[in-house]
Amino acid sequence: MHQVFDPLVVASGLFVGFVVGLTGMGGGALMTPILVLLFHIEPLAAVSSDIVAAMVMKPVGGAVHWRRGTVNRGLVTWLMLGSIPSAFIGVLLLRRLDAGVALQAHIKVALGVALLVVAAGLVGRPLLIARRSAPLPFELKRIPTMLIGILGGLVVGLTSVGSGSLVIVMLLLLYPRLSLSELVGTDLVQAVPLVASAAIGHLLFGNFKLGLTVSILIGSLPGVFIGARFSSRAPDYVIRPSLAVVLILSGMKLVGASNLMLAVIAPLAVAIGLAYGLRSARRARLERSRQVAEMPHTNGAVPLPKIAVPGIRTVEQHRN
Repeated sequence: MHQVFDPLVVASGLFVGFVVGLTGMGGGALMTPILVLLFHIEPLAAVSSDIVAAMVMKPVGGAVHWRRGTVNRGLVTWLMLGSIPSAFIGVLLLRRLDAGVALQAHIKVALGVALLVVAAGLVGRPLLIARRSAPLPFELKRIPTMLIGILGGLVVGLTSVGSGSLVIVMLLLLYPRLSLSELVGTDLVQAVPLVASAAIGHLLFGNFKLGLTVSILIGSLPGVFIGARFSSRAPDYVIRPSLAVVLILSGMKLVGASNLMLAVIAPLAVAIGLAYGLRSARRARLERSRQVAEMPHTNGAVPLPKIAVPGIRTVEQHRN
């Protein structure tokens, strides 16, 4: 029997919670493999306990972004209109299809490929945006947004994975000008009812373990709070490499990469992400310095306009 307060599970929950709060994704794609591979929890129990923990964890991160104003409420509404009913349909399909396990495997591989493709696009996104002369105003695309919600709900209902990763990937493609902090906040909030519906299904039909879920929550609740506070204030050049690293590692895991390959690539991806973030931060600092240098300076004094007053001669007029 799994003990209620497992310090290693708590530490893993803290790490995964911070990643979810920072990037809006990675919960199912990171926590479930950690539970299965490192702690030898049976897969159904790991998935069920992880999803029930996410049902409590996601609203904490979403609430931080809601208070910061980094949630696009129009997007959340149309995503929820599609995802909530389709999640239930996904669960029903899974129970009725004989090839449920094979179908799950195919969907997870497809999702993993999508994450890897978007990770590459996320790195190249600043180059595409830099070519545009002026920022485009945000325009809500209702039907495409609802279709994203429908697809996201179906995948979560069938595989219990993708409430954050799949939706955030498709939102990136549909709204490339949306700031990453607003993207993360919107994704965290829309995932709350989606994960709740899946969690209810696992409470009823899964293999929920109270002790395991409590251990995850002890670590993940402070982790997601800290990560969400950071991401709601952090500039894009901090969130971008973090999101790209999580996308790459999650995508590789979903396509079936070995643990040895992940162990080799993970520190390399983190090192590249840190180098990218530091380089971007230095560039942003230099840009700010250049803008300050280009501003007119008069040793702190503001030059006053010359006003001609009738009957009073100026110094220059006296000299002439």
